[in-house]
Amino acid sequence: MLDGKSRQMGLGSIHTISLAEAREDALQCRKLLRDGIDPIDARKIERGRVLVEAATAMTFKECAEAFMSSHSAAWKNVKHSGQWASTMKTYVYPVFGDLPVQNIDAGLVMKVLEPIWTAKTETAKRVRGRIERVLDWAAARNYRTGENPARWRGHLDILLPQPSKVSKIRHHPALSYEKTGSFMEQLRKQEGVSARGLEFLILT
Repeated sequence: MLDGKSRQMGLGSIHTISLAEAREDALQCRKLLRDGIDPIDARKIERGRVLVEAATAMTFKECAEAFMSSHSAAWKNVKHSGQWASTMKTYVYPVFGDLPVQNIDAGLVMKVLEPIWTAKTETAKRVRGRIERVLDWAAARNYRTGENPARWRGHLDILLPQPSKVSKIRHHPALSYEKTGSFMEQLRKQEGVSARGLEFLILT
């Protein structure tokens, strides 16, 4: 009864809902009535909310692609855009690319990072930062809520060793003096500011 009117509400098929579950659901409905809430309307609203969430939900891959599309114009060069796409395709998408971005948690982020953190530390650092930026973008667009599970400070820095502790710096070997002439000859054939800058550095 609601406002003096009788209303009927089904709780589900007897084949799927046990008697105990039906009693619990009926109790919850009576509690809503006690607070002046129509349980039938409340159920319709909840179903509508679920449908809206499903319709507007985006996967991590969809968010990453949208992020890259909207930011690629501001990136320095085509190579940078290619690196973003490549690391996502190689390391991230196979793990959680097709999952809703709202469902990405620290466990999934760690599943991406742990296998490469010590073997490919520099790449792993970039992958972590890129995941963090995509998740921040998704939060700003209201596709997810809550803390960013890819955040480093006060979060992943507790779960993973510092990059400086596991990454060995490998300097490029010096070019032998005997090969300098032929190298300079090849360098002068190359176009661009980088080639001229390197040539200037060598000469000075």
